[in-house]
Amino acid sequence: MYDKGTLLLKRSDIESLMTWEDYINGMETAFGMIAEGRSFGSGMLHADAEESEFHIKSGGLHLSRPYLAIKSNGSCYTNMSRFGLPNMMGTIMLFDAENAFPLAILDSIDITRKRTGATTAVAATYLARQNSKTVLICGCGNQGRIQLTALKEVISPETVYAWSRNPETGEDFVEEMETFAEEMSSALSLDVRPAPDLKSVARGSDIIVTCTPSRKTYLYADWIRPGTFISAIGADSPDKQENDPQLLAKGKVIVDLPEQCARVGELHHALEAGLMTVDDIAGTLGEVITGQVKGRISDEETIIFDATGTAIQDAAGAALCYEKAAEKGVGQFVDLNS
Repeated sequence: MYDKGTLLLKRSDIESLMTWEDYINGMETAFGMIAEGRSFGSGMLHADAEESEFHIKSGGLHLSRPYLAIKSNGSCYTNMSRFGLPNMMGTIMLFDAENAFPLAILDSIDITRKRTGATTAVAATYLARQNSKTVLICGCGNQGRIQLTALKEVISPETVYAWSRNPETGEDFVEEMETFAEEMSSALSLDVRPAPDLKSVARGSDIIVTCTPSRKTYLYADWIRPGTFISAIGADSPDKQENDPQLLAKGKVIVDLPEQCARVGELHHALEAGLMTVDDIAGTLGEVITGQVKGRISDEETIIFDATGTAIQDAAGAALCYEKAAEKGVGQFVDLNS
């Protein structure tokens, strides 16, 4: 493929090529490979600008060839209101890790959102109770929609609750909850309801997903009943926080990457509060997938999956998308060296 140059893939190209099955299988494979030492180059850099924050992540996998991806995502949560632009934008650069050839440049947003949702689906498969029927989604934005869509691929929830908070006023965002409930009920043929009383709904939920940009705890340890599975994905920088550090200290913590969670995840806050040490982590998702660590042992375990996101996930998604695009003739090749 080198003679054709670098493949450019737009978001619409990626959406047309990738299925939920692709993402879920890809994430399960990627995390298993991390645990087996078949990944490389994992790293993360966080940078703040005047109104934006940027995550630059790198990671690679030995798939059909050695792939390495470098992703740069920028977030500005006032973009839509100020400029009419998406609040998050970015790119993934995919390289042949053997010779550093830039194989592809891809829009990062669809891959980032769906690999994140797929990772929760994989984690729920291994860590949630088998009879889980009630789901609570904390965060009614695009990622909340993605999370629920991905979960439905692996479980059959009877009732879903949606909760959101207005970041500007700090008050519950009732209108956004109602819109989310109406749209997702229709889109997924599920019973989705607003959750104006977060405390009571949390106490009755089997699976809770926290996917907001919150910088302050809103989900507390004494609200959670034994056996709950929590996928904590919102905290991906040091100042973000959604879950009570006591919740992690009292529960069983599974992480995506230990070192990264210790710096920027929910684990970071539990460590900072002196409630846990790194040795208190039960294991990684990859170790659970490969059987190196036991996942759920009993229906009474409260399990928190602390997911900060890794470019190894991006590499898995981007590599599969690149291979499918090249096979189907999707996208545009450019010669960056000309």
